[in-house]
Amino acid sequence: MKECHQFTPSVTRRQWLETAGCGFGALAFQAFAQQISSAADSLDGLPQTHHAPKAKRVIFLFMHGGVSQVDSFDPKPMLKQYNGKELPFKGLDSLDIELKDKAGNGRVLDTTWKFQQHGESGAWISDLWPHLAKHADDLCFIKSMHTRGTSHGQAVAMIHTGSDNLLRPSVGAWVSYGLGTENQNLPAFVSVTPPAGHGGARNYGSSFLPAHHQATTLGHSGSKTGDVTIQYLQNPSARQDDQQRQLEMLNRINQKHFAKTQDSQVDGVIRSYEMAARMQGIAPEVIDISKESKSIQELYGMNRKETTDFGHRCLLARRFCEAGVRYVQVSTPYVWDQHGGLVKGHTKNALAVDQPISALLTDLKQRGMLDDTLIVWGTEFGRTPVAQGKDGRDHNPAGFTVWLSGAGVKPGYSHGATDDFGYYAQENKVHMHDLHATILHLLGINHKKLTYRYAGRDFRLTDVYGEVVKDILA
Repeated sequence: MKECHQFTPSVTRRQWLETAGCGFGALAFQAFAQQISSAADSLDGLPQTHHAPKAKRVIFLFMHGGVSQVDSFDPKPMLKQYNGKELPFKGLDSLDIELKDKAGNGRVLDTTWKFQQHGESGAWISDLWPHLAKHADDLCFIKSMHTRGTSHGQAVAMIHTGSDNLLRPSVGAWVSYGLGTENQNLPAFVSVTPPAGHGGARNYGSSFLPAHHQATTLGHSGSKTGDVTIQYLQNPSARQDDQQRQLEMLNRINQKHFAKTQDSQVDGVIRSYEMAARMQGIAPEVIDISKESKSIQELYGMNRKETTDFGHRCLLARRFCEAGVRYVQVSTPYVWDQHGGLVKGHTKNALAVDQPISALLTDLKQRGMLDDTLIVWGTEFGRTPVAQGKDGRDHNPAGFTVWLSGAGVKPGYSHGATDDFGYYAQENKVHMHDLHATILHLLGINHKKLTYRYAGRDFRLTDVYGEVVKDILA
C-alpha cells in the first residue's frame, strides 16, 4: 500500500514526540519519546492543504434514524390540501411494498407542527425546533439531499463512509489521514457515543487506511455521557516509571515485528500506545467538564433531565475542538425512526437535542470559533410525505434536508428544493458524495486528490463521484 495524496510533511513524529508533554514529566517523557520514535521518522507529520481552508475542524451532529424534513425544515402546503388522499404520483417502489399492508396506504399525511419564517433570512423552521430557530441566520440549508439505500444500514454507511454496501474508511478517518491533528497529544478524530447498530464500528473506522486514523471513541449511543471515558487510557495499578518501562518494552517488540511485516495494523497498535501515553496528561482534563461555569452548563441544558445527556455531548464536542481535534462526531441518544407515533417520537427527540445544538452554536460564536469550525447537521435519510400506519412515516432517501453552519458556508441561505410534497429532490439536487466533497473542500482538501492506493487502485472518499456544492460557499 502506498499513501498517494500530495501533502508535504513538515514535522516528523520524532520531533513532536520529543517536545510534547503527557504527564510523565518533561525529562522522563523526552527520554521515553526518543526511544519509541526511533523507527518513526519516516512516518507522516503535519500536512499542507491543497488550497486555503475555510474550516480548521468539523463537528458532525448525526441525527440517527431519519428526521422528517416535511415536519422540520421543508414546509409543503400541499400536504394539508391532500391530507388523507392518495399521493398523486408514484412513490419509491421499495417503499410501496412496505406500505401495501399498512393502514393509510400511500395516503398523504399533513404535518402536525406549525412552520414560521425566522430571522432576516426568512428561513422556514417548524416549532419542533424553537431554540434552533433563533439561529436561522447562521444556518445554511441543503433541501435537495438524496442518497443511496432505503434501509438504515445502507444509508448510515453512506453518510459516514460514502459507500452503502462496501467497507470503506469513515469521513473522519479521511480527514485524519489528510490533515492530522492540531494537537499531537490528542487524536485527530473523536466519536462521542457513536451508534452501536447499523454498521457500528464501520461508521468511525479506518478500513484500509492506516489503523491509527480510526476514531477514538467515548462510550456508545446508549451510554450516559457523564459516565463515559476513553477506555484503558490509565493504568491505576502501575506507577509512571513502571508504565514507562512497559511501554518501552512493548514498543521494541512491536517495532521489531513491524520491521518484518510492514503491516499497517501493527503500526496502528504502535501508534495507539504512543497516543495513549501522550493523552494521559491532557485527555482526562478535556473530558472533565466540572470546571465549566454553571451558566455554560445551563446553556447546554445540563440542568434539565430531557437535555442533559445530549447537552453534555455537545459541550464535549466544543472542548475537543478547542483542544485541537480535527473531526468530532456526535450521535443522538435516540433514534428518529418513527414508523408509528411520529408526533410523540419526534417531539421527544427534538426536545433532547434542540437546546444543546442551539447552545453549541451560541458558544462557538461567543468564543470566535464558529468562524473556523464547520458544523454539519445530518440524518441518513428523510421520511415520506405519505402515512405509514395511522401516525408514522417511512424511510425516504429520495429527498431530505441537512444544514451546515460556520466556516465557509453562506449563513441564512437555502439551497435546492424537493417537489410540492417533499418526496423527491428536484431542484439543484445534492448527492451524499457532493456533501462529502464540499466538507473536504472547506477543509482545504481537493476530494479528487485525497487518495489511498489499496488492492491495486486509488480510492477516495467520494469514489469516482462528487462535485463541490459551490452555491453554498461563502
